[in-house]
Amino acid sequence: MSRQYIDCREFPSTMNCSVALSADSESELLDAAVQHAVAVHGHTDTPEFRKQLAGMFKTGTPPLQAPAQQKAPA
Repeated sequence: MSRQYIDCREFPSTMNCSVALSADSESELLDAAVQHAVAVHGHTDTPEFRKQLAGMFKTGTPPLQAPAQQKAPA
């Protein structure tokens, strides 16, 4: 199993969040990402939101430098 991550720096936000999370399992990463998204960004924990977050996971570890931001989903 390879390490996975999600990096808030890739997504535009008014707070310019610099948090990047990584874990050895998808379920562990998903739980941490949902907790962060709910507590910090005000999202609601729903099955649809969890599926959306899981779709943003990348293999490896987050880069040290902030990656280019993606456009917000429509």
